[in-house]
Amino acid sequence: MASESSRKRLPFEPGGKSGSKPADESPKAAKPARTKKSAKKPAAVNKPAAAKPVVASKKPAEAKRSNSATTAIPQVVSDRMLRRMLAFSGVPTGLGILTFFVSYYLVANQVVELPSYFVLLVTLGCFGLGVVGLTYGVLSASWDEERPGTWLGLDEFRVNFGRVTGAWGAKSER
Repeated sequence: MASESSRKRLPFEPGGKSGSKPADESPKAAKPARTKKSAKKPAAVNKPAAAKPVVASKKPAEAKRSNSATTAIPQVVSDRMLRRMLAFSGVPTGLGILTFFVSYYLVANQVVELPSYFVLLVTLGCFGLGVVGLTYGVLSASWDEERPGTWLGLDEFRVNFGRVTGAWGAKSER
C-alpha cells in the first residue's frame, strides 16, 4: 500500500492522522430553544401565494449541503459497493435458505438420514459467510470513482482495509 503522503485522498475520506477536524467542520453552537407564542394569529383563508414572505438567503442550508456533498460517498461508488455486497452476501445466504428445502426433501423422501445438527451447522455456516460477504463486498469495491476495480477485488480489499485500520489507529491515538 502507498504511504499516506503519496496516496491521493478520496473526497469522502476522513482527513488527517491526528483525527482532528478542519476548522470549517467544527461543531456549531447549539440552537436556542423555541419559545411558545402567547397569541396565535388566525390563518388567512384566501391568501395569495405571492403574499408569503420570501427568505432572502439560505446560506446555512447551502453550506450544510456542500459540506455533506464533499463527505458523502459518490453514487457510482455506492452502486459498486451494493452490487458486490449482493453478490458476496446474497449467494451464501441463498444457499443457507436452500439448505432447509434440500434437507427437508432428502429426509422426507428417505433419500438420506441427516442429523438435525448437520442442517443447523451448514445453515449457520452459509449465513456466517453471508455476513462476511457484506464486509468483503464493501471493502473489495474500488472507492475511486474513475476506476471500476478488478472482478474479485483483492487489491482493492488490501487498500481499503488499510484505510479502515489506519482510521481506527488514528482514532485510538487520541
